[in-house]
Amino acid sequence: APDQPSAPPAIASQSGGCGVAGGRMTDTRRRVKVYTLNEDRQWDDRGTGHVSSCYVERLKGMSLLVRAESDGSLLLESKINPNTAYQKQQDTLIVWSEAENYDLALSFQEKAGCDEIWEKICQVQGKDPSVDITQDLVDESEEERFDDMSSPGLELPSCELSRLEEIAELVASSLPSPLRREKLALALENEGYIKKLLEIFHVCEDLENIEGLHHLYEIIKGIFLLNRTALFEVMFSEECIMDVIGCLEYDPSLSQSRKHREFLTKTAKFKEVIPISDPELKQKIHQTYRVQYIQDMVLPTPSVFEENMLSTLHSFIFFNKVEIVGMLQEDEKFLTDLFAQLTDEATDEEKRQELVNFLKEFCAFSQTLQPQNRDAFFKTLSNMGILPALEVILGMDDAQVRSAATDIFSYLVEYNPSMVREFVMQEAQQNDDDILLINLIIEHMICDTDPELGGAVLLMGLLRTLVDPENMLATANKTEKTEFLGFFYKHCMHVLTAPLLANTTEDKPSKDDFQTAQLLALILELLTFCVEHHTYHIKNYIINKDILRRVLVLMASKHAFLALCALRFKRKIIGLKDEFYNRYIMKSFLFEPVVKAFLNNGSRYNLMNSAIIEMFEFIRVEDIKSLTAHVIENYWKALEDVDYVQTFKGLKLRFEQQRERQDNPKLDSMRSILRNHRYRRDARTLEDEEEMWFNTDEDDMEDGEAVVPPSDKPKNDEDIMDPISKFMERKKLKESEEKEVLLKTNLSGRQSPSFKLSFSSGTKSNLTSQSSASNLPGSPGSPGSPGSPGSPGSVSKSTSQMAAITTKGGLVGLVDYPDDDEEDDEDEDKEETLSLSKKAKLESS
Repeated sequence: APDQPSAPPAIASQSGGCGVAGGRMTDTRRRVKVYTLNEDRQWDDRGTGHVSSCYVERLKGMSLLVRAESDGSLLLESKINPNTAYQKQQDTLIVWSEAENYDLALSFQEKAGCDEIWEKICQVQGKDPSVDITQDLVDESEEERFDDMSSPGLELPSCELSRLEEIAELVASSLPSPLRREKLALALENEGYIKKLLEIFHVCEDLENIEGLHHLYEIIKGIFLLNRTALFEVMFSEECIMDVIGCLEYDPSLSQSRKHREFLTKTAKFKEVIPISDPELKQKIHQTYRVQYIQDMVLPTPSVFEENMLSTLHSFIFFNKVEIVGMLQEDEKFLTDLFAQLTDEATDEEKRQELVNFLKEFCAFSQTLQPQNRDAFFKTLSNMGILPALEVILGMDDAQVRSAATDIFSYLVEYNPSMVREFVMQEAQQNDDDILLINLIIEHMICDTDPELGGAVLLMGLLRTLVDPENMLATANKTEKTEFLGFFYKHCMHVLTAPLLANTTEDKPSKDDFQTAQLLALILELLTFCVEHHTYHIKNYIINKDILRRVLVLMASKHAFLALCALRFKRKIIGLKDEFYNRYIMKSFLFEPVVKAFLNNGSRYNLMNSAIIEMFEFIRVEDIKSLTAHVIENYWKALEDVDYVQTFKGLKLRFEQQRERQDNPKLDSMRSILRNHRYRRDARTLEDEEEMWFNTDEDDMEDGEAVVPPSDKPKNDEDIMDPISKFMERKKLKESEEKEVLLKTNLSGRQSPSFKLSFSSGTKSNLTSQSSASNLPGSPGSPGSPGSPGSPGSVSKSTSQMAAITTKGGLVGLVDYPDDDEEDDEDEDKEETLSLSKKAKLESS
């Protein structure tokens, strides 16, 4: 039975008193696992529970019930149908089909429990419990039923060489009919017919009787299609299996016989890397290997009609693997010796390779286990020290050993990434970064010699699983996300980005061969994933290490896929609409490589063209004001002739609307009225232009909320902040201009588009205390920002729209785009225009 529990708990009474024993049960006879067959013809575990049989009123008949041992929920409720074919396999399995494509199996812990339920099924169907399958007449025609009822048994010809053709015809004619298949199987069982056929096989081989060997091939192949466990147990026994394989070597459709037995006895050697003391386990391993070989290599590929006729063969292999894993897992001495030799420096390379290959196969077999037992399996391996062992193996020179170790690591990561994360964080406290397990994985990814980087792709997928916050949420450790990401960015990220940084020191990639481009594309894919899922960890890393600027160097690559990866990375950053990222992009003029790539692409209508236009269209549609102003002020001359899409003209229109709103306080006052819900629209339908004006206005109000207050300035961003001295110099230069600006302001409230500085009483005394406000990234006085004197791409005073200083109660706050004056809490609903007397007071202050 699959995965026998070593110490099963006591069984509580069954609900309703159902069952042959009834009432309270004190043994484990009825402990079962419920399996269903999936679309891939593999068995899926549905849970462990206790089976009972009783009459169910709703189903109007005797039924099988399985209740989960964990919570008593109903795992299975199945009426024992008089016409359903039930099969008993390997003494502890009962298998049947509920519908055309829905197969079920009960795997019992004990043979006695299986026998009890089997007797109940046979009792309902009126069958003799000694049979291993109940008859199914569903597919029979009336004529066939009549014929078969008149001859209750099937008489086989005597097993002689001269009658092989007759036997082959009988087998072939029985296969289409389920009832005849059943009768043929019973006859083959009862008369020991298979062993007699195998004796004739030896005679035919000795006589080189090719015709007889061809008949035996057809007979043995037909017996496989009978799909009966009792026959498989005979055929796959130690004394018969090689002869069965021998019969299947003589396929009549082939000109020459195959040498399967020669391969299994001479080429395929059983390597006992750690001695197995249990003879039953050893025999089970041999049997499973040979049956798997028969299924995969010897039997011809089944037709569509024959596929379901081999389901019992699939089941036989599946349950054998479950047994092998369970027996090995319980053998502590075996596993202890395995890991001791794996990590022992004295172990020679050939022996270590065999040990690693065995462990890889062992982990592959574990995939047959149900989830809860697979969890216990990997926990056992973890306790034995599989991760430290993998760390030792991955540090070796043998490429084959490292490859096998990588496969084992993938099993561990895919099933339990939290276990791997916990281990690497613990080892970081004791070891240097160079020998950390994750860094070894990253190094193997970077150094993959495969031209197609097959291994690197696999390893990148594993890294992505490890850094994915989605699979950190369900763990018991609530701080796993914070702790692991902090660890990863401190100890591992520099190893991952090393090839990227090394290749982007100039204006174009220093190495631009195909393999390097593939590797950098993989790294960028993971970094893009981090931007989307890691928020502030990756933000600090990108800004402090100037990663985006280095990534955009790859826009100059001759490989379009790599340039697109770099663009996608930037597009993901812009998609976050984060003003910290936006300031960083503007300060470093990081649209320049994109615009260059766009212009170099010329008039070609390709993916690069579409992707770049889409990025600018996103900025326009989302009305990202700071980026809109930056692009138009610095790159409009390069883009103004692009008229086959309206994106850039639309951006220019957005920019001009921003300027107009900034220069017209009347619009600001109207926005305040709307924000305070003091404006009520007429019942009349608004005209299109008015509707558009209001929509734009409401968008503005939302965007204004994105302003980062001065107190949010990160502590470690001094390298991208403006010094207070720059701001003070700029203030002095502008002070005289501001008085002129205020005098020129007309009664409608319009001002000339000069840079505005508005002060209220107490401003001067508060400038120093508010120095953090003047140090915000992207401020007009910052070195290299658009609008600052002498900076590349700077604009004249009359057109600079980058910022305004807003004041309230003596507080000075520097913001980085024009519509931030929405955030003022001044009482704007009293007057829409400034009176001359107020201007005079403002000047006198």
